[in-house]
Amino acid sequence: VELLKQAGVIAIRSAHQPMSRAMLDACDRIGMLVMDEAFDSWTWAKSSYDYALHFPDWWRADLVSMVRKDRNHPSVVMYSIGNEIPDVGSPAGSIRAREMADVLRSKDPTRYVVNCTQPLLAIPKFAEMFRDMVTDRQEELEQEMLDSNVNDWITSLREMLDPILTSDHVGDVLEESLAVLDVAGYNYTELRYELDGEKYPNRVIVGSETSHDGTATNWATVERLPHLIGDFCWTGWDYLGESGVGRVQYATGDDDFGDPLGITGPYPWVLAHAGDIDITGHRRPASYFREIVFGLRSEPYIAVLRADKRDADIAYQGSWSFNDVLSSWHWPGFEGETVTVEVYSAADEVELLVNGESLGRQPCGWSNGYTATYDAEFSPGELVAIGYADGAEVARSALRSPTGDVHLRLCADRPTIRADDTDLAYVAIELVDGAGTVFTGADRQVSVSVEGPGTLQALGSADPTSIESFAADQRRTYDGRALAIIRPTGPGQIAVSAQADDCEDASATVEAVGSDG
Repeated sequence: VELLKQAGVIAIRSAHQPMSRAMLDACDRIGMLVMDEAFDSWTWAKSSYDYALHFPDWWRADLVSMVRKDRNHPSVVMYSIGNEIPDVGSPAGSIRAREMADVLRSKDPTRYVVNCTQPLLAIPKFAEMFRDMVTDRQEELEQEMLDSNVNDWITSLREMLDPILTSDHVGDVLEESLAVLDVAGYNYTELRYELDGEKYPNRVIVGSETSHDGTATNWATVERLPHLIGDFCWTGWDYLGESGVGRVQYATGDDDFGDPLGITGPYPWVLAHAGDIDITGHRRPASYFREIVFGLRSEPYIAVLRADKRDADIAYQGSWSFNDVLSSWHWPGFEGETVTVEVYSAADEVELLVNGESLGRQPCGWSNGYTATYDAEFSPGELVAIGYADGAEVARSALRSPTGDVHLRLCADRPTIRADDTDLAYVAIELVDGAGTVFTGADRQVSVSVEGPGTLQALGSADPTSIESFAADQRRTYDGRALAIIRPTGPGQIAVSAQADDCEDASATVEAVGSDG
C-alpha cells in the first residue's frame, strides 16, 4: 500500500473479494481509499465450483459479515456488490441488486453502494449478436490470424463489439440494476461514459476496471465529465494467475505449449505481467507513464524497448499490455546498434540527448499520447530527456549506464520488525555499480542465507516466465533485481547474506523486536 501511494495511487478496489483486516489497517494508516467488493458471482457460475453454489443461501449473511468487519475502517468509501455479474441483465438480478443495496444501507448508511458491471456479459442476446457478426466477417478474421496480424485482428473484434456496447439495448437492459446504486461501476465500458451521462443525468459513474491502452483518453474523460468520478485501472500490482495477460508475445516460434495468440500466455508464463508494480515491489514504466498522465510528475521518463526485441514481430499485445520497455541504458552486446527510446512527458515538446548529442525535439503531451519515440545508436553513457513548454525548459531527467564491476546490494524495507509471525522483512537484492546504477543486462544466480532468529520465507524475481521455486534459496535475478522475504522466529538481529558469481558477498541486517523491546 505504501508503494502504491508513492506511485500516486489514491484508491484501491479489492477485486474480487472483501479486503483483509490487515490491508484495511494499512489503508487506514497510510491514507488509501478503498472500494470493498463482496462477490465475484451471484447465481450464474463463472466456473464449475465457484460461489454461485452457495450464493442463494449465504449472500445475506456474508454481506452483513463484511460490513460488520469493515465499517469502522475510515479508508472504506464504497461497497461493491459484485464484479461483472451476468445476473444484472435479468429482472431477477435487478431485484437481487436492490435487496443487497438495501441490506448494505441498513447496516451502514454512510458508504456508497456500487456494482462493477460489464454490459456485454449481462446481455442475454450478446452471444447470438456477436456470433452473427463474426460469421459475417469470418474470412477476414481468419486471414488476419493466418497473417499473424494480431493488431488488425483485435481492431476488427473491437469494431464489432463497439456497436453492441453503445446500443440502446445495453442501456435498457441495465437500467433497473444500475438505478438502485449510488455509483454505477463500468468495467471496460468507456464508450458509454458520455452517452449514459446524457441519457441518465442523475447517474454517477466510476471506471471500475479499465486497461493500459486507454489510460490517457480515460483520464481526460474523467477530468472533463462531472458525473465520472475516477478510474480504476487493471492492475496496480502484478500477480500469479491469468498468466501472461499483460505480455507482449513475439512471433519467435519458440513456444512449445498453448496458443501464443490467446489472452493468457503459453507455458512457461506464470505471472500476469500486467501490474504497474511488479511482484517484487519495483515500479514498472507503465506506473511512471500513468503518473505523468495524472499530472503528478513533471520530469520526463525514459524507457527503452528491449534491444533484442527491436526487430521482432509482435504476435500478441493485448489491452492489458504496456510496451515491452525498460528504464535502462545497459544493453551489452548491442553497442553501435539502433535501439528504440520512448520518452513520456506532459510537456509540449521533448528533446533527447545521447551522450551529449541532441536527437532533436519532438512534440509530446496530451495530443501525442504523452510519448515521443526516437531511434538512437546504443553507446554506453547517458541519456538526457528535456521537456519544453512554450519553448522554455520545464524539466529534465537522465538515464545512465552502469560502469565498472558488478556489486551485490541488499536493502531491507525497514530496520526493525516485530518478532512474531505477524511481520515480515522484504530485502531487495540488486546488481549495481559503485554509484548504485543497476546492471539490468548482467543477470545471474543469487544464493541467499539467513543467520539469527529468522528464516527465508521466499525468494523470487519479477521474471514472468520463471519456473524456479519461491521456496528455494537460489534465484536468478531479472533485469538486475530479486527479492528475499524474511520471517522472524524470535527477537534479535537477523543477518541476510547473498552470494553470486563474480560478485563480493553482500549482507543486510534487520532487528526483530519483541513487544517489550
